[in-house]
Amino acid sequence: MTDLAAHLRSWRDRLQPADPGRRRAPGLRRDEIAARADVSVGYLTRLEQGHASHPSPLVCGALARALELRPEETELLYRLAGHAPPAEQRFSRTITPAAQRLLDRFADLPVMVYDPAWEVVAKNERGAALIGPVRGNIARSHFVGPGTYICHTPEQREAMSATIVSDLHAALAQFPADERLHAIVDELRGRSPHFAQLWEERPAAVHASATKLIDHPRVGRLTLECDVLRVEGSDLRLVVYSAAPGTPDAEALALLADGRGERLAAGHAGLGEDVAQVALDGLDAEEERVGDRLVGGAVGHERGDLRLARAEPR
Repeated sequence: MTDLAAHLRSWRDRLQPADPGRRRAPGLRRDEIAARADVSVGYLTRLEQGHASHPSPLVCGALARALELRPEETELLYRLAGHAPPAEQRFSRTITPAAQRLLDRFADLPVMVYDPAWEVVAKNERGAALIGPVRGNIARSHFVGPGTYICHTPEQREAMSATIVSDLHAALAQFPADERLHAIVDELRGRSPHFAQLWEERPAAVHASATKLIDHPRVGRLTLECDVLRVEGSDLRLVVYSAAPGTPDAEALALLADGRGERLAAGHAGLGEDVAQVALDGLDAEEERVGDRLVGGAVGHERGDLRLARAEPR
């Protein structure tokens, strides 16, 4: 008999029937538990006899309710069946102390934070000023709108689309019980035919660090490096934008953060005048001013696999 089988028998035996009657054995009968859990008596019998040992997460949840298990017992049931317990199938949006220390470390750079559902959790002042007035979810903004100040060529935009879809597939595999993930995927499949098509195609996109072109209504066009950082012990990602010291782009970032930026001449960063092939994802002069510390907000972009280092191909 397997550990799972023994525990199922033990948990069933301790339950008291509403009408004990003239029962010869303690606890509820198999057919009563099977009815509660909406599984067949035959399948429950196989589980209790050790002939089946890997019920699905859905069945585990039903059995936990039918057997009136305590939280720690429910966790044990999932583990005995070979699954992560429900609490581990959802991601956390909590800003951990390690994440906050990293944000403080990059206080002089634009920083945004987003979760596995591509929902922006927070941003600092420079991040809010740089990217623009996007609210809510980055994936929604990319596929449905409104956009940001980031410019994409058609090829870059398609690559970004594949990256988002690939990442959401991976997130659902890691956090199958997270309602927020299911909600954004269901929404985008219904609102964006392109997302729905990519979702069925399941692209295997590889994302590395990238150079981003940003067309800002106050300081003009900037070319910045975009790095994405992962924090140990957290499900969140941090997006950091930077420019080489002493360049016009670095000067523009400083002006933007100080609130003194004016619209600079086109091509100040050496881009030239030919930007006809660049698809601007959105342009809106509205800005959100927030404090130096991290605050809840809705700005951000990109994803990668970094642990306090530049992104490398996955």
